[in-house]
Amino acid sequence: MRIDVLEDLKGALEAVLFAGGDPLTEEQLREILQTDEKTTRELLSTLSEELSARGSGLMLKETAGGWQLVTRPEHFSYVERLSQETNRKLSRAAMETLSIIAFKQPVTKLEIEQIRGVHHAERVLAQLVARELITEVGRKNVIGHPIQYGTTETFLRAFGLKKLEDLPVLPEPDMEQLVLPYDRENDEEDRN
Repeated sequence: MRIDVLEDLKGALEAVLFAGGDPLTEEQLREILQTDEKTTRELLSTLSEELSARGSGLMLKETAGGWQLVTRPEHFSYVERLSQETNRKLSRAAMETLSIIAFKQPVTKLEIEQIRGVHHAERVLAQLVARELITEVGRKNVIGHPIQYGTTETFLRAFGLKKLEDLPVLPEPDMEQLVLPYDRENDEEDRN
């Protein structure tokens, strides 16, 4: 087989193993890559050697009757920290609050509570600040000078945005039909 075809197949093998997640048998790999047994084994061996030679954070491992890309043991602690960060989901109240801040910034706690129809948004705001999704951006020039909140670079990265202008445009509400009842459930969620 030509060298350029083998290089292309090696890249395809790496992509298939990465996307597959679970171990893939040599038979499955032969079927997917449309290669024979000898070529498949050669590709597996070459990929394993190259991952090791370049000091990749991944390694090719034969496990559970198949082949799989896995994290090198010396890098596991980093992946574990990533998993702890990405497993922290936002509550409905936090998502609502974050949405309001993203679209209305700069915005105060009182304005957020009025839009959501709840009281006691302090805890949700504190969680969003702790996760560095929002930050204090100033003080409103009214009596009491309440804190104004805005989103951060972390917010943009978390939602795959380059800039705030990449947020979708909200439709204008029909003010005649808009009725905001008090939402007891969300108010309780904010307090917890």
